[in-house]
Amino acid sequence: MKTIVKIEEAAITAASIYFLSKYNLGLPIWAWVLLFFSPDISMLGYLFNTRVGAYTYNLFHHRALALALMAIGMVTAGNVFMAIGLLLFAHSSFDRMMGYGLKYTDNFKHTNLGWMGQEKIQPARASL
Repeated sequence: MKTIVKIEEAAITAASIYFLSKYNLGLPIWAWVLLFFSPDISMLGYLFNTRVGAYTYNLFHHRALALALMAIGMVTAGNVFMAIGLLLFAHSSFDRMMGYGLKYTDNFKHTNLGWMGQEKIQPARASL
């Protein structure tokens, strides 16, 4: 993945974590660290098959869900919804920064960012 995209995702993650500190619900830092990685529990869907795994993973890593939860939190003044939405948004951006994108149903490593773990192979140049 290009460096500029990683920088962008890092900035989104940092901004989300900053705003999350404003809606921290009085929880200690250690709890937030655990909660930060909790959306990855959705990978348990892969125990069934790649199709179920991709759907469950994508549900909990899709930014639209995070934005919807934040909107509900804004409309209802519900800090819990706002915190959960910010947490999902931060986690999704963190995953994208690390090269994990939304999954296709054929293979865990096939993401909207390309194939995980496979750098683009440059063609060999002919020497003169």
